[in-house]
Amino acid sequence: MALLEARGLSMAFGGLQALRGVDIAIEARQVVGLLGPNGSGKTTLFNILSGLLRPTTGEARFDGARLTTLPPWEISRLGIGRTFQIARPFAHSTVWDNVLVGVTFRARRGPRAALERRREVERLLATVGLLDKARATAGELSLGERKRLELAMALSTRPTLLLLDELASGLSPRGREEVMGFYGQLRGEGLTIFAIEHSARVLSRVADRLLVLDQGTVVADGRPEQVLASTRLVEAYLGEDDEP
Repeated sequence: MALLEARGLSMAFGGLQALRGVDIAIEARQVVGLLGPNGSGKTTLFNILSGLLRPTTGEARFDGARLTTLPPWEISRLGIGRTFQIARPFAHSTVWDNVLVGVTFRARRGPRAALERRREVERLLATVGLLDKARATAGELSLGERKRLELAMALSTRPTLLLLDELASGLSPRGREEVMGFYGQLRGEGLTIFAIEHSARVLSRVADRLLVLDQGTVVADGRPEQVLASTRLVEAYLGEDDEP
């Protein structure tokens, strides 16, 4: 049975139909990439899966639990973590405290738990390469550092599924290589990943499957080499890859 499954998801904003009967199924420990032009419905789909929106029709389930009636905090407790296209840490709080929020959300209470929380924050910041920035405020970080911080925040709730929204977008070639390394590391830890990326090249290197959305409809679903082999599909739905 699929870990994450959606059937007939549709979303309308007034007269705008953002999603049109979307069906998806993602198995545990898969890395699935989501591609499509701006306005194709990618972020709307993620907002439904993370509880920020309720679909007009259809439903989504995670490990058998229905998501489309739950608030975001309950979905997080089920085991779904989320990053955003525009990183949204608490700008005036320290890097340490940003991660501590999520760790505390899942942790036990008591003196021993406090020590465990400190160790967990240290581990997560070391994982994303920000331990040396622990006392800096989030607002002081570069774009790449803010994206790494948000990844640590998403991991702080101990998810089994990560929804990653353009983790590599806007980064230098070196930054994109670091992000691809994170994908490999997270896969090695047994996490399931559903990822939006602007770059087909990034996802072709890290994903088991690619989905392509256009005008709110899934128009392709298959292995990266199969999806990207169609020149017509790439030109119609993906455009030019902006990487040098």
